Amino acid sequence: MTNTYIYSSDIDVVRLVQVTDPHLFKDESGELLGINTLASFNQVLTEIQASDFAFDLVLATGDLVQDSSDEGYLSFAERINTLNKPVFWIPGNHDFQPKMESFLTEQYGHLCTKKHLLLDNKWQILMLDSQVFGVPHGKLGQYQLDWLADRLKEYPERYSLIVLHHHILSTNSAWLDQHNLRNSEELAQTLAPFSNVKGILHGHIHQQVDATWNGYTLMSTPSTCVQFKPDCNSFTLDTLQPGWREIELHSNGEIVTRVKRIEQASFLPNTQEDGY
Repeated sequence: MTNTYIYSSDIDVVRLVQVTDPHLFKDESGELLGINTLASFNQVLTEIQASDFAFDLVLATGDLVQDSSDEGYLSFAERINTLNKPVFWIPGNHDFQPKMESFLTEQYGHLCTKKHLLLDNKWQILMLDSQVFGVPHGKLGQYQLDWLADRLKEYPERYSLIVLHHHILSTNSAWLDQHNLRNSEELAQTLAPFSNVKGILHGHIHQQVDATWNGYTLMSTPSTCVQFKPDCNSFTLDTLQPGWREIELHSNGEIVTRVKRIEQASFLPNTQEDGY
């Protein structure tokens, strides 16, 4: 249980906020495809705080920093701590894990390195590492698949939410789908024996998806900075605003979720860019 976070309350619903793909830089003026990523991240956090969604925990699902800088990770820690809730994170393809392990810890506020969350008596969250170092696509290694199966066997009575960075379903965009999770079939085989897996949550594709995969609720969330336009074979940016996701885990196994986008500011990318 040493690697498990236990959250207890007397409510029937656990509420989560997901933020993903901030792509922060060493330089606070750093831009990704024409958007100042720190400014857009700050705006997302400001509007989360101003909302009436009383969340319990925060999930940060990768690509937290673009340039592997100490300053980027420290900036993420400083900003996310303004939410004053426990924060759990996983790496994305742009992240540098040794620095995440150094800077995204309890030493820097509300951040937590644990990947197994037990929520009251009904739910567990299992946070997976799909990073393949040095390449954009993802894969779940055998250790991750075994760990996932072991936790599902250990708590068969709990509803489960699976969290990773890379996407499973096609975005109908050839340039983006080459960077998907390469062994989704192995993930499906690992999950198949367990009846209480309810949802899968990820980031990476900088766009909203609310779909079903193998009977599981599948959710992807907009980036806190730049958005990628779906259904485009070549690299194409969207003009939709940065966002986040609200998630409610109900005691009967139901997942209620919605994507929110900023309304009090506007961030527009350089749509002439052809890649990054």
